Amino acid sequence: MKKIASFTVNHLDLLPGIYVSRKDYVGEEVLTTFDLRLTAPNKEPVMNTAEIHTIEHLAATYLRNDEEYKDCVIYFGPMGCRTGFYLILAGDITSTDILPLVTKTFEFIRDFHDEVPGASARDCGNYLDMNLPMANWVADRYLEKTLYVATEANLTYPE
Repeated sequence: MKKIASFTVNHLDLLPGIYVSRKDYVGEEVLTTFDLRLTAPNKEPVMNTAEIHTIEHLAATYLRNDEEYKDCVIYFGPMGCRTGFYLILAGDITSTDILPLVTKTFEFIRDFHDEVPGASARDCGNYLDMNLPMANWVADRYLEKTLYVATEANLTYPE
């Protein structure tokens, strides 16, 4: 079988950042999948499921309410390797284009200290697996170490 695109990325040189993972076409519409990498693969500890789950609830809620992008959001969810998230947006969009959106999203997560949206037995299949303080910490780390200081190396996949 042919390797899927995400398995062809050199994870040994991959830094935390925002990367265009792929572009798919549905008719005339372009869907851009972004790799939001929060930890350096195989070099830093991965995130635990509780903070991933909390980030997923908060980011999905924030993104689907963002005035500029809410109609473009197709999906936000975690990577199986627990080093980041995928964000799929309708449109032919670059990493540089969405750096402000991702920054605002993670500032929202960093500063959020209320009841996590959808964190109830009625709304979620695993609502007890949440860790808001760690989600705040992970968001702050991503902002300080990556988003606020992003360079081309954090926005373009390594060769």
